[in-house]
Amino acid sequence: MKYFWIQLVLIVGSVSMALVFIRTWSQAKNRAWKRIAFSLFVLVNVYAVLRPTDVTWLAHQLGVGRGTDLVLYVMVLAMGFLTLNTFLRFRSLEKKITDLARTVAINEGMRHNDERLSVEPGAEAVVTADADSDSVKA
Repeated sequence: MKYFWIQLVLIVGSVSMALVFIRTWSQAKNRAWKRIAFSLFVLVNVYAVLRPTDVTWLAHQLGVGRGTDLVLYVMVLAMGFLTLNTFLRFRSLEKKITDLARTVAINEGMRHNDERLSVEPGAEAVVTADADSDSVKA
């Protein structure tokens, strides 16, 4: 009962994170392995909050002095993963935006060029259709 309030706060925080993540599943296109990893993270987090002595035991088995040190090391790795994942996602989005901007610029340039030369967009199709009908008549 000594640690009840901090355990309650940590568990409510973990469950709240899980609910927000689950609620936005349909909005964000998360891969299945990310969903599984996050769910596993929440379960391990709740277990570690309820049984901190087990985390200390695991830390000793892995050659780490304290359970808190083990948690810190795991969180540093998780933060590195999240930073790398965010960087790769931003780089992908930047490439998509660049490709989209180039496509729009080319299309706008062609449209302005056609207007400058007074060529109607449908005029080429009419000329081609007339040429085909003349060859059929002959």
